Amino acid sequence: MRETQNELDPALVEEARKLFVGACDFVRGVQDLSQLPPETLPEIAFAGRSNVGKSSLINALLNRKDMARTSNTPGRTQQLNFFDLGGRICIVDMPGYGYAKVSKKERNSWQRLLKDYLRGRVNLKRSFVLIDGRHGIKDSDKEMMDLLDEAAAPYTVVLTKTDKVKREDLEKVIAEVEAIIKKHPAAYPFVLKTSSAKGFGIEELRTAIYSEAMIL
Repeated sequence: MRETQNELDPALVEEARKLFVGACDFVRGVQDLSQLPPETLPEIAFAGRSNVGKSSLINALLNRKDMARTSNTPGRTQQLNFFDLGGRICIVDMPGYGYAKVSKKERNSWQRLLKDYLRGRVNLKRSFVLIDGRHGIKDSDKEMMDLLDEAAAPYTVVLTKTDKVKREDLEKVIAEVEAIIKKHPAAYPFVLKTSSAKGFGIEELRTAIYSEAMIL
């Protein structure tokens, strides 16, 4: 997938929309690799700092209000959550990271689970690393990106909550993020902009997922 938000095939956009507004079922939550579902469907994973808006974005993609649970309490997602999208794609909601009040033991446990999943999951097509558009890339985001680089797992950076950022400030954040991802070998060289609240960028992200999982 090489399309940016300025280069979209209308036919792909429509195919992706049909898939994402269709049937979607929660499969299971995984806290140990032995619990992983069979590697039968292409998987698309989402990672992000706690409270980056990951659950809200997944709900917006799936055209649901509460498929992925949202909470005002950071760090709620503490396992790999798998969602079956029409029997064609599996969406994986990974544990939120960067939340200081989570114990060191819990953080280490999540990190081991993520490392093992990323390195060993042959049907993982792409990951999306969500970055708060108001703040840009933080140290914990860089750690996640390093982890994906080490696993040779391709990923795209997605800015969230861009409706809350002034245009000139957002352009600055995008420039800073693009400069950083150039140094990460597994990162795609462009950034996607989204707003779950306003629906901005949802079609573009759906199309990117559809193209990666169903076409390539």
